[in-house]
Formats: sequence, structure tokens, C-alpha cells
Amino acid sequence: MSPSSSPFSGTGSGTGSGTGPDTGPGTGFDPGASDPDGTPRTSRPGWEPRDPTLHPPHPPGRAAGPAPRRSRRDRRNRRHRRGPFRRLLRFLVGTLLLGTLLLAGALTAGYLLVEIPPANAAAVAQSNVYLYRDGTPLARDGEVNRESVRLDRIPLSLQQAVLAAEERDFPTSRAVDPKAMVRAAWNTVTGKGRQSGSTITQQYVKNYYLGQEQTLTRKAKEFFIAIRLGREKSKQEILEGYLNTSYFGRNAYGVQAAARAYYGKDVDALDTAEGAYLASLLKAPSAYDVTTHPENRAKAVARWHYVLDGMVTEGRLDRAGRAALRFPDPQTARPVTSLSGQRGYVVQAVEEYLTSRGIVDEKTLAGGGFRITTTLEPAKQEALAEAVEDRVVSRLDPDRNPADRYVRVGAAAVDPANGRVLALYGGIDYTRQYVNNATRRDYQVGSTFKPFVFTAAVQSGAQTQQGRPITPYTVYDGTNRRPVEGWSGSPYDPANEDDASYGEIPVGTATDLSVNAVYAQMAVDVGPASVRRTAIALGVPGTTPDLTASPSIALGAATASVLDMATAYATLAAHGRLGTYTLVEGVTRSGEKLSLPDPRHRQAVSREAADTTTSILRSVVETGTGTAAQTAGRPAAGKTGTAEDDKAAWFAGYTPELATVVALMGQDPETGHQEPLYGALGVDRVAGGGAPAEIWGRFTREALAGTPPRDFDLRLMPGAEEPPPATPAPGGTEGTRETDEPEEYVTGEAGPEAAPTARGAGPDAPERETGPRTPERVTFPDRPGGQ
Repeated sequence: MSPSSSPFSGTGSGTGSGTGPDTGPGTGFDPGASDPDGTPRTSRPGWEPRDPTLHPPHPPGRAAGPAPRRSRRDRRNRRHRRGPFRRLLRFLVGTLLLGTLLLAGALTAGYLLVEIPPANAAAVAQSNVYLYRDGTPLARDGEVNRESVRLDRIPLSLQQAVLAAEERDFPTSRAVDPKAMVRAAWNTVTGKGRQSGSTITQQYVKNYYLGQEQTLTRKAKEFFIAIRLGREKSKQEILEGYLNTSYFGRNAYGVQAAARAYYGKDVDALDTAEGAYLASLLKAPSAYDVTTHPENRAKAVARWHYVLDGMVTEGRLDRAGRAALRFPDPQTARPVTSLSGQRGYVVQAVEEYLTSRGIVDEKTLAGGGFRITTTLEPAKQEALAEAVEDRVVSRLDPDRNPADRYVRVGAAAVDPANGRVLALYGGIDYTRQYVNNATRRDYQVGSTFKPFVFTAAVQSGAQTQQGRPITPYTVYDGTNRRPVEGWSGSPYDPANEDDASYGEIPVGTATDLSVNAVYAQMAVDVGPASVRRTAIALGVPGTTPDLTASPSIALGAATASVLDMATAYATLAAHGRLGTYTLVEGVTRSGEKLSLPDPRHRQAVSREAADTTTSILRSVVETGTGTAAQTAGRPAAGKTGTAEDDKAAWFAGYTPELATVVALMGQDPETGHQEPLYGALGVDRVAGGGAPAEIWGRFTREALAGTPPRDFDLRLMPGAEEPPPATPAPGGTEGTRETDEPEEYVTGEAGPEAAPTARGAGPDAPERETGPRTPERVTFPDRPGGQ
């Protein structure tokens, strides 16, 4: 190709050596040339004419003239300085975009891949099987109580109460709430308590389609199924399904079953107050059942108020209507007959044990399929029930004696060596008396708390106000209504039983006679806070109602359960070593074994403190208010106790092998109110040394039959073996008896009543005391605690 035909050449010929890149010979561009038609050629496509006499504009501050050219090094350094920041920015932007794409892809894939499954197996609950420790059958429960109803049968007020309790913006909210889920996860991680962050839709998905396990896989499935369900079903359908599948306690699934279980009526007959109570149960079904856990009544009522206040806030209830509502107490539960007798009480106690310790959650347990081996032994369980039947139930005659209607019995036996619960008595029949008398915490323990005061005194090396060490032989003033000294709070002057005054009296004798004036002063000498800490160390729960650090703590105002007290007395029997009680030996489901908490054994108090307490409690059984317990036929230690107004009578005792606590409680079967036991069992007053000690003696004899009697191996505190000082009995008091040697107590199958001796006409008469501490002694029935 000739130069004249090149796409980069002009019309002129020649290839001269011009000096500029844009003009002159050889460039193919001549600014003075003309086109063939005579038009001056001033431009060329793609090129702009340039005046070589002009320089490019210069920035302000710089002298006019040609701009200096940057060297390659300068340009390279400048690129180097900008490089890391630009690369980091590009990386972050890219990562964000990639993460967004991946998240969007994962959400899309999850939504497309996760289908709405059929109802899970837990939606049709199985039975739970309960076994004795030896593997023999004990009980079976888990029959599902469920009856689905249409939404139009459920009162609108109940629906609104549920929304106020669980999700107030449900009608307008999405099926899932990512913010709530993140917030709940953060609160759980930071220790603010486990929270689900789930909407009603998610809860329905979990209840009906999935399960209760806390795993990421299950949560992911719940998330996507809830989204699909929210798109495919209406809010009304979801709410109906939720109300028919939710667990309300009492083995009731759904609002219809709950309405029958709690109020004995169909759901469409519930009023606003009753519906609000059922709605409040959804958060913690068993805990908020005020008949099963009367000690939680305040919390349940507060939750009920929260629900109603939410209805007012959301405009679903007017303030006038709200103010007129009163808390609707539910009826006594009517359990299924398969849980009759003691079986239902055992099942209830085991379920509470498993759920309260986080071994399995309540809803999963209610779903069934568990095989639970308890620590109970069938022979001891039967012996305890027979002892109660013989010494109490067979003597009740409600038709002739109205006070017999009030009698309730609770008992528990614990192995001091390991904390296993070997026997449990919750009431006459689970299908007739639903509340478990062995685990309830609403009756005062009375003077059975006094040994903890003495244990605290020895443990802390406490002294009297006069600076004398507290031992079994330390003398106190037992004058009736003597004001305590050294207490900075309100004046306190407790009365002794029958307003009896004892004057100067040693601690051991004051324990035998349960002298309130002595123990109230001792609590101040030791320090009420120290007494409280010692009781908790021995096994009394720190959450026990009325476990208050004041002088009255010595008289048993606290309302610990029978099982709590059995644990504490077992610690004394084990020389101060606490074995946290356990009701469960093992749990399996579908062949898979669930992990149980490791048993904790620790020295709660020193051996000297526990053993010295045992030494004075032996005297209570030998010569004090607990002589009826001698029917056990072996060395024993124990303490009687009576609640305020004689509403409960206790005997807590132990041998080296077994610790058992028995309590008689007064309760109106119609109203549930606590009632005095005056006149029950045909006696004027039911004392701890009567029927409770008799039950204890017979049960202990039968439970340990075939086991050789074993004496206590005691290591006493210094000064505990000193000879006892003589203490004169109060003058003119009935029951005073002087003797030089103790008389033998006659035992027999019928108990002390059938064979009265010189100790009195029977266990219900004031016991006459003999023994090595004092040649002259008088006894009185035990004084109610907390006065």
C-alpha cells in the first residue's frame, strides 16, 4: 500500500521531519491547506488544532509556564501510597457484596428446599415409664389430654389475652422476627436468661412440626417453615393451631383441655379473668399452677396482672372492666386414675426434679417416651405408706369428727450416705388430694428448726451474752416471755408452751423441752444471719419462704418442705457431710441415656458441730418430747415441732442409716386454707411427739428390718461431755416427777399407746422426763414456732 492510501495519512506527499507531534511535515496534517472545494482545512477528525505559543492552564499559585513533568518514580510512589487503602476498600466492598449474595442465596435455597413437614411424633405424646431403683414398675403417665376446637369456639377475650401474653402485635407482625431472635440470642449469651425470641408462628411450628431441642438445625428449620407457613396460612389458622397445641400444665394440651383441667368447663364458657389466667400459664405451666405450687402464688398473680394490663394497653379491654376483675382460683386438679395412690405424687416430684435441674424441659417431658429409674425402694415405699395408714388414716373419722377432714400427711426418707430419696409419701391419694405434701413449701417447720441454731453455735464457736461458750450444758434463762438481749431490732419476747417458765436451764434440757425463750436468745448470741447460713449449708434451700435472719428464725417460722428438712437432717446424720438429695437414678429415651448432674458431696459443717447436735437430739428421743420414736427399736436422734396455731405437727429424726421427716398438716379440703389440728385424731392437740413420731418409729423399724442396730459414732465438741448440772423444775407444774433411774419404754406392734408406762398415759399426754442430765424434769407439748 502506498503512503497516500494509509488510513493514518493525509493528502499531501512527503514525509518530512516535523518537530511537533501534531503539525509540520510528515504528520499528514497541514493547517494552511485547503480542501478541493476551496474550504480552509482547519481541523481533522479526531484531532484538535493547537497553538504552539499557548501553554495549558496552570493551577492557582503556580507561575505560568509549562507544567513540570512528573518522573516515573514520583508516579510510582504516588500509586504506592494510594494502593493499600484502595485494596482494603475493594476487599471490604467485595466481601460485603459476596456475603450479601451468599446470604440471599442461602435464604432463597432454604425457603425453596425446606418444606412444611407432617406433624411430629411429640404432637401425639407417648407415655413416660417410671421404675423403682431395682427396675420394677412404679408408675406410667403421659396419656395426652387434648381436644382441638375451632377458633370461633374460643372466646375473643381469651385470644386477646394470649396475644397480650405472647405477642401483642401478632395480627400485623411477620411470621419471624429476626431482631427479636438476635436480641434473645444476645441476652442468652450475656447471661440475662434464656430467651427464645420466637413469634407465635414459630412456637406453633416448634410445637406441632418440630420439637423442643435447642439446636441450630432445629432453629433454622423453624425459621424457614414459619416463613412458608406465614405465606400459606392465615393469621387465624395459625392462632387456632397454636391454641390447640400449646401445653398448659396438668397434662393438658390446648385451650379446651386446659379449660376442663383448671375450671371444669368448656373453653367457650370461660370469662375474661379465667382466660387471662390460662394465657399466663403459657410461660411456665407448672410453676404458675397455684394449687400445685401455692408458694408461687404471688408470681402467678403478677403474671395474670401483666396479661390484663397488656390487654388494656392494646385497647382490647377497657380500664373499668379491668378494675372489676378478680384473680380466678382454679379448681383442684383431677389427675388420671393411673396415677392413684402414691404413684402420682412420685411422678410429680420426679418431674419437678428433672425440669428444675435442666435435665429435660417440661414440654419435652410431657411429650413422653422417657424411661425414668428413680431412687425409691419398693419395700421402704410400702413401709412408709403402711405406717401412715396404721397411725393416722385408719384413725380418721370425718363423719364423727369434723377436724379429721383437715388432716394431711407428708413424709420423706433419705439415705445419709448418698442423699438418695428412698421413700416418699405425698398424701392419701393423688386422685383425691392433688397437692404433694412431701414437696410443698407453705407450712411452718416449727421447732424442728432449733437444732440448726445449736449447730450454728458450735460451728461458729459462739458465746452467750456473758461470754460463756455455748455447749449442751450452757445454762440459759428459760423464763417465759423473757425479752432477748443483744438484738438491735424490734423487741422480741417469745412465749414458751403454755406460758411455762423454767428459770435457769441447760441447753440440752431446753432442747428436750423445746423452750422457746432459750433458743430465741441463742439465735441472737450466734447471730440470726449465721443461723440462716448454717441451715442453708445443711440443705435447707436459700429460697425457702420466711427464712429470715431474725430471732424468730429459731422457732421455725420458715416453710421448708418435708423433703428439704429430711435432707438437712440427713446431713447431721452423715456427720455434717451434705449429699444433695436425688430422686432419679437414670433417664433414657429411645435407648439414649440422658446425662444427670454429678452428685455433690461436701462438708457442710464440721463433724464436731453435727455430732454434738446429734448428742442432744438423742436425748429428745430418750427422755424428751420424742419418746414415741423409740418404737424404732434402735439408737435414734430427733426433734419435734409444731407450727403456729397448731396448723402442722412435725417429727424429724434419724438413725445412722436413715433420716426421715414426717409432718401432719391441717388444710380445708374445700377452700384450701390452712386450719388448726385441734381435736383431730381424737386428741385435744396434735403434737410432733404424737402421730408424727409414731409414724417415724414404725416406718424406721420396718425399713431397717434385718439390719443390725448401729450406734452413733460421735466426735463431740470440747465441753460436751461435762457432767450435767442439776436443774429444778418449775414449782407447781403438773407432770413433775422425780426418779433416780430411767424406766424402760415398752414397745410393741401397736405402739406406745397400747403399752403406756410410767412416762404417761400415752404419747398425747405430757411426757415425764428422766435421764442423766437432771434428777427432776418436766415436759410440755412442743411450742408452735415463729411466735
